[in-house]
Amino acid sequence: MSDHHHKETYITKYVFSTDHKMISKQYLVTGIFMGVIGVFMSMLFRLQIAWPDRSFTIIEAFLGNHQDGGVMSPDIYLALVTIHGTIMVFFVLTAGLSGTFSNLLIPLQIGARDMASGFLNMISYWLFFLSSVIMVISLFVEAGPASAGWTIYPPLSALPQAIPGSGLGMTLWLVSMAIFIASSLMGALNYIVTVLNLRTVGMKMTRLPLTIWAFFVTAIIGVVSFPVLLSAALLLIFDRSFGTSFFLSDIFIQGEVLHYQGGSPVLFEHLFWFLGHPEVYIVILPAMGIVSEIIACNSRKPIFGYRAMIGSIIAIAFLSTIVWGHHMFVSGMNPFLGSVFTFTTLLIAIPSAVKAFNWITTMWKGNIQMNTAMLFSIGFVSTFISGGLTGIVLGDSALDINVHDTYFVVAHFHLVMGVSAIYGMFAGVYHWFPKLYGRMMNKTLGYWHFWITVVAAYGVFFPMHFVGLAGLPRRYYANTAFPLFDDVADVNIVITMFAILGGAAQIIFLANFFISIYKGKKATQNPWKANTLEWTTPVEHVHGNWPGEIPAVHRWAYDYSKPGHEEDYVLQTTPLKEGEEES
Repeated sequence: MSDHHHKETYITKYVFSTDHKMISKQYLVTGIFMGVIGVFMSMLFRLQIAWPDRSFTIIEAFLGNHQDGGVMSPDIYLALVTIHGTIMVFFVLTAGLSGTFSNLLIPLQIGARDMASGFLNMISYWLFFLSSVIMVISLFVEAGPASAGWTIYPPLSALPQAIPGSGLGMTLWLVSMAIFIASSLMGALNYIVTVLNLRTVGMKMTRLPLTIWAFFVTAIIGVVSFPVLLSAALLLIFDRSFGTSFFLSDIFIQGEVLHYQGGSPVLFEHLFWFLGHPEVYIVILPAMGIVSEIIACNSRKPIFGYRAMIGSIIAIAFLSTIVWGHHMFVSGMNPFLGSVFTFTTLLIAIPSAVKAFNWITTMWKGNIQMNTAMLFSIGFVSTFISGGLTGIVLGDSALDINVHDTYFVVAHFHLVMGVSAIYGMFAGVYHWFPKLYGRMMNKTLGYWHFWITVVAAYGVFFPMHFVGLAGLPRRYYANTAFPLFDDVADVNIVITMFAILGGAAQIIFLANFFISIYKGKKATQNPWKANTLEWTTPVEHVHGNWPGEIPAVHRWAYDYSKPGHEEDYVLQTTPLKEGEEES
C-alpha cells in the first residue's frame, strides 16, 4: 500500500473514521465515560446501605423525585443497582477491553493494515455509542430506569405494572441491549476474520502473542452466546408489548388474575445465563491476554508454557458455555442436573489454575520492571486467585444454596470478574498508552492510582465475604428491619468508606489519562523494549500502520533474554541467526 492517502477532515478523522486505532480510542473514551457513571451510582447506593436513615445532599441533588429529604426511595435503589451492573459489565468491561484492545492490537500485532472491514468496524462502534446513549437516557425516565436487577428476571421485567422501573425504563434497557448485542456481534466477526485471514508473512498461529489468542477466542465465545441473549430480549419485548406468554404463567397482581399462561420464567434464566456466564469470560479472557503480554515483557523472560496458555484459553472458552446452570441451583433444578453443572464448573478451575501458575512462574526469578502496568498485572493475578477460590464454594450446588443471593456472591464476582478485569484494563491502558497517543503517562500518579485502588478494592470486597456468610442478602435497600443483621451494620460502613476511597482514586487516573494525552512526555518507538510487531510502527500514526512494506515475522513473540543476542529482547521481525533454533 502506498504511503500516500487522501487528506482527512475533522469529520472523517474523528467521527466517521474507519481506522482501527481511532476506533479503539473511541471505545476507550466512551467506556471511561460510562465507567464514571457506573462508579458514581455505586457510591450513591453504598451511602444508602451504610447509613440508611441519614439524609445526604448529594442524593437530593441527583435523584430529584426519587428521594425524600435526601433519603433515596427503595425503587431508585434497585434501579441504581440494576443500571450500575449493566453499565459495568457490558458498557465498561466488554467495550473497554474487547472494543478498545481488540481494535488497537489485532491489526498491529498480526501485521495487518487494518481490520478486515473498516466500515463494519465503524458501524460496530456507533451502534455501541447509540446503545450507551439510550441506556443513559433511560436514567431520566419519569418512573425511573429499569429496576429488575441486571439479570432482569421476569415477571418483574415482563410486566410494566409490576414495579415503577418496569415501564418505559425497562423498554429502553431492552432496546439498548439489543443494539449493544448487534454491535458486539459485528465486532466479533470482524476480529475473527482479521486474525484468520490478514496475518503477515511468517505469522503462524503459534507465533501469535497471547493477547491475540485471547481476543480471537473471546470473539468466538461472543458469536456463540450473544445471539441467545438477543433472543431472550426479543421474547421479553413480545411478552411486555404484544401479549405473548414466553416467560409468564398464572400471574396475580393486587388480586387481579392476568391472562398469561403456559410460559416459564426459568426459561428466561436459561437463555440469560447461557450468555451471562460466558460473558464473565468475554470480560476476563482479554484481560488475561493483556496481563500475559505485560508480565512477560516486564519480567524480561519468555512466557512460561506458551502452548499450555493457548490450550487453557481454549478450554476456558469451551467450558464457559456449559456451566451456566450454576447460577440456577435454587431455581428448582433437578439435583442430577445440578451435579452435572457442579462438575463442569469445578472443572474450569483447572485451566484457570494453569494460567495462574504460569504467570507466577514467568515472574519467578525474572528481572521485574515495576512500572504501573506491571503492578496492575500482578494485582490482576492476586484478585483472580483470591476471587476464584470463593467460586469453588459457589460452584458446588450443596454449598451454593447457603450463600446464594447474599453478599458472598457479590464479593466473589466483583473480585474475580469486576476488579480483575478492570486491573487488566488499567494495565493495558498504561502499557499501550504510548501506542495510542504517542506519549507516556505519569509514573508517579500511576503508582498512587494503583496502591490506593488495590487497598480500597480489597477493603470493599474482602469483608463482603463475611457479611455474606452471616446471611446478609444482596439488593436490599436497608437492613434495619432485620435485627439479625445489626451486628454487620458497622462492617457495611467500613465497606462504604473503602468504596468512596476507591472511587476517589479513579480521579487520579482520569487526570493522568487526559492530561498525558496533551502534556505527557513524548514516547519513543519502543519504550518497554517489547518484542511484538506493534512496536515496529512509527510513534506518529500513519495510514496503514507501516510506511512501505509490512514486516515479515521470523520468531514467536516472547524472545526475551535469549542467549546469543546483545539486547535482552529480540523483535519478532529479527531473522534467525545461522544455527539458531526458534524457541
